[in-house]
Amino acid sequence: MTGGPAITTVDYHTGGEPFRIVTGGTPGLPGNGVLDRRARASTPESPADKVRRLLCHEPRGHADMYGCFLVPPDDPGAHLGALFWHKDGFSTACGHGTIALGVHAVREGLVEARPDGDTDVRIDVPSGRVTARVRTEGGRIRSVTFVSVPSFVLARSVDAAGLRVDLAYGGAVYACLPARAAGLAVRPEDLTGLVAAARRVKAALAGHPATRHPGDDRLSGVYGVIFYDELPGGDGHVRQRNVTVFADGEVDRSPCGSGTAARLALLHDKGVRDPLVHESVVGSVFRARVVAETPQGVVPEIEGMAYRTGRHVFELDPDDPLGTGFTLR
Repeated sequence: MTGGPAITTVDYHTGGEPFRIVTGGTPGLPGNGVLDRRARASTPESPADKVRRLLCHEPRGHADMYGCFLVPPDDPGAHLGALFWHKDGFSTACGHGTIALGVHAVREGLVEARPDGDTDVRIDVPSGRVTARVRTEGGRIRSVTFVSVPSFVLARSVDAAGLRVDLAYGGAVYACLPARAAGLAVRPEDLTGLVAAARRVKAALAGHPATRHPGDDRLSGVYGVIFYDELPGGDGHVRQRNVTVFADGEVDRSPCGSGTAARLALLHDKGVRDPLVHESVVGSVFRARVVAETPQGVVPEIEGMAYRTGRHVFELDPDDPLGTGFTLR
């Protein structure tokens, strides 16, 4: 990579959460399908991992950066594949990223779209095939609905660092609990405490049998911890505010797409059938509902919107002593 071709990206945000799509200079990403590509890319000697660090770490990124490599789909039934990454590695799912990819695919002409109506962008990700349903009016994109993989409850009331959490899968495994259980609230001034509590919960659940995916162990393990506050409902909606802390202390600024899928699975399991209005710690909102029940779990639809923030060209100066960068947390 040093002295090699420049790396180009198109950046978006979904509900305030960044998403950096690599459009040029991507290293080789071998593998038999997206999930296998993830495993191969995750090794420290992988060229893909070096590029991930370059784009995520300071000074080109930051501790809460997120993005993806575009890869071939698993079969012709999808338009594209995506390998998601963050500052600590490669994830199995990303709802906010799927929403951004839908906008990107339509705006950049990767998928033919009508000026009015819905266009389905089918994307293969490590957890399976998902859809970004892009709604346009008068040639402008108005919203994107993320159709997730089947989502389901793994366990209830599991002890983790003295707290009781519910575990659910929404493309990744999440541990969920009310923020008040940790003596906190979902608000920016409590963020330091929420991150610390999330790290304790995640560490306590490392290797726990309740965090195993029943069908593929490569999808096992707690990816994120979701703290939520109940908000006044009404109008046939459930309302909650959440913050998702994923990887090693990363904070999702959006309401978290795959985390919202996990929350829907937990609510549906309790008999709640009303749509969920899911607010983030910065006030952005996803609207979500269960649209089907399958033997594998419920199928969530989550509506949001992504906005392009810039186009970038990154390079690594061969004389730069910081190399692919650093993180301070």
